[in-house]
Amino acid sequence: MAHHHHDHDDHTDIDWAVMAPLLEAQAELFTPLYERAMAWLAQEVPGPGLIVDSGSGPGVVSCLFAEAFPSARIVAVDGSEPLLERARARAERLGLDDRFGTVAGELPEALDDLPYPADLLWASNSLHHLGDQRAALAAFAARLAPAGTLALLEGGLPARFLPRDIGIGRPGLQARIDAVEAEWFARMRASLPGAVTETEDWPALLSAAGLKHTGTRSFLLDLPAPVSDRARAYVVASLSQLREALEEDLDREDRAALDRLLDPRDEASVHHRSDVFVLKAHTVYTAVRTS
Repeated sequence: MAHHHHDHDDHTDIDWAVMAPLLEAQAELFTPLYERAMAWLAQEVPGPGLIVDSGSGPGVVSCLFAEAFPSARIVAVDGSEPLLERARARAERLGLDDRFGTVAGELPEALDDLPYPADLLWASNSLHHLGDQRAALAAFAARLAPAGTLALLEGGLPARFLPRDIGIGRPGLQARIDAVEAEWFARMRASLPGAVTETEDWPALLSAAGLKHTGTRSFLLDLPAPVSDRARAYVVASLSQLREALEEDLDREDRAALDRLLDPRDEASVHHRSDVFVLKAHTVYTAVRTS
């Protein structure tokens, strides 16, 4: 969905190989945000030997970790082998492949195949694809080295691309899409194998996994209008994906508005509008293994 999750689970009916270009484009666009998050993590986790990107997708962020922590070995873990192929190709292209590895398999079981415990385990929008999030966090914690850190990216704020009133349809289109997407997300969670309803108090869940919560920080991607061609392409791709995924949930007027926004022949579309922007917040929670 528009969260652009990085972990991959067949039960969510998302074709991750098809989504790979969008996932890559999004992660590349969000690089400044990830780099700020990594600078913060570098203060929390000095000199990690092994960094694990759990639910790595096509490896954009994994490679950013390799660049941000030049002495660390990086292992990208994901359920999609086609995405891991892209991750390996990216690492090779960037000259990082000598300290870059991959593990294919479903989380959290795939973490059992790590060569040794992680000093930093990064889980970015992957936990919510696992039915029992509490059990998964315990499994993540078990794969940490003593004094190792789990960095959990969940939540934040939905992306905004357009003003409230865009001159098409009813004002507040994106807020209504958010509400519909929240319903989709709830259905997705409920359909996962072994799904357990959990209050999303991440610090409390990290503590329940036997970790000491050490910090919470949000990072903002703020690309004001007029946006670059790359940012505009991301907005087009994101809205196209939403239009397709939420087809049956949006009302007719909002579908019509989205169709106009996505029609490159329409001057009011996001292909041409001068008021398109990208504003998105990601929240990262850190916790340390003390035992």
